Amino acid sequence: MKINNFFFTNAGAGVDISSAIRDTMLLFNVDAAGVWPEGARLADLKPGSLLIVSSVRCEEDQVSIKIVISFCTPAAEIESLTEYEYRPMPLARTKSEDSEDVTGLVRRLVRLTVLRLMRKLTGSNPAPWGILRGVRPTKIVHRLLDQGLIRSQITAKLVQEYALEPAKAALVTGIAIHQRPVIVSPDNPVNEKKISIYIGIPYCPSRCLYCSFPAYVLPERREQLDAFLRSITRDIESTSQLIARFNLSVESIYVGGGTPTSLSATDLAALLALIREGFRSAQTKEFTVEAGRPDSINNEKIDVLRQYGVNRVSINPQTMQDKTLKQIGRRHTVQDIIDIFGKIRYAGIPLVNMDVIAGLPGETEADMEDTMRQIAMLNPENITVHTLALKRGSILKESLSSGILSGQSLPNEEVTQAMLKVATDYATSLDMHPYYLYRQKYMTGNLENIGYAKPETDCLYNIQIMEERQTIIGIGPGAGTKAVSPNHWRLQSSYNAKDVVSYIKNLDVYLNERNTLLSRLYGDCKED
Repeated sequence: MKINNFFFTNAGAGVDISSAIRDTMLLFNVDAAGVWPEGARLADLKPGSLLIVSSVRCEEDQVSIKIVISFCTPAAEIESLTEYEYRPMPLARTKSEDSEDVTGLVRRLVRLTVLRLMRKLTGSNPAPWGILRGVRPTKIVHRLLDQGLIRSQITAKLVQEYALEPAKAALVTGIAIHQRPVIVSPDNPVNEKKISIYIGIPYCPSRCLYCSFPAYVLPERREQLDAFLRSITRDIESTSQLIARFNLSVESIYVGGGTPTSLSATDLAALLALIREGFRSAQTKEFTVEAGRPDSINNEKIDVLRQYGVNRVSINPQTMQDKTLKQIGRRHTVQDIIDIFGKIRYAGIPLVNMDVIAGLPGETEADMEDTMRQIAMLNPENITVHTLALKRGSILKESLSSGILSGQSLPNEEVTQAMLKVATDYATSLDMHPYYLYRQKYMTGNLENIGYAKPETDCLYNIQIMEERQTIIGIGPGAGTKAVSPNHWRLQSSYNAKDVVSYIKNLDVYLNERNTLLSRLYGDCKED
């Protein structure tokens, strides 16, 4: 049965659940037609339309949900599906990290019930992650682990309360359990003065088709670049002073972007020298630099990375198919990737990550098989497998919207899922395990991004940025500082402007905001 749109009604409890219904129906690509007209009869329902009637009751000790979905069959008969959900009334009156309030419970149960009914009605499941919508599903598992639940209880809860597919529930639970030794938890009260650093360099050799990150082509005018370098130098020096002032220790440093190796060898050396002097200590375990584009790096820059103690480099081919590299705007070949990988290995940098994307335009499962075969031959320590996300602001999204590219050029959900299976099988064959996971909006098939690592090679920064239990200081355009309180991991953030000109112009404002944020957390400035 083809479903074009839906109408809805909402009865009881005083909780607005319209967005919960709309969000869930969008998983099935069904748009809202509006509120069902008052006085309209069920017989007025047209073929291709649904009517979703919800009833919510919040009693003293129980919350009850009833959802009825009515539809007109091809034989012009009205039929309905009905489901109920009941839960004890939450003890919490307001939402917190550890519990949901009544409003949150009602909306979650509405999403859950509508999803289950739509799965029955359509016979399809476009939501392997159930009703979870956030970037960080592992955070839910960590909260459940904090409460003392064991693996089997957590996976069952994810399936029953959030409608995850059992395989996804097992995956995310396994990853969170693997992460426990390196994140703060009730059983692992790590030093609260331990932090990580992110430095964002917003320049790339060219803009890739799928990218919506705050990245710019390296400016031709030297004065523009110098203005940025002066500002990020101030940013680094200000951060260094804060670290000394509060006696913080830096566990991991991540230089990303953009493509940091777009800078000249001289500028890169000056930047890494500042970073090493300001942040590195005996407690620093990891120093990553993204060298994502092989057309941005050469022997001289590789020597700079080695000289300043970089111990992890990310090379991000995204694909090992020359036809696709050309289409997505890369100005290099597969052989260039292989050559640069060999040079980094020869330089003695111990850890290399390689990124790939499943679902790129024009690619097939066989292309992914060939890509992973070539990457397996290189034998990196880490592989990060992304699912293509059609991000707002990307050239790919604009090209599809304008008709320059046909949607048929993108692999469908089934093919993309098969590509991820290929990547997983190759990672397993390399003795890798999944160590971090995150999701994004507009991903093909509502799937996920997974980082794989060989034993003892997990990227600490990737874990900490996703789980948000360690303070991370962000430096550069678009970077965010996340100050994490050791009491229940309460998070407060400040962000720099993505636009380079705005970042330079307003740097004093951003430095003051960050200074205040960290002073509140670590010592000499109390909240109002």
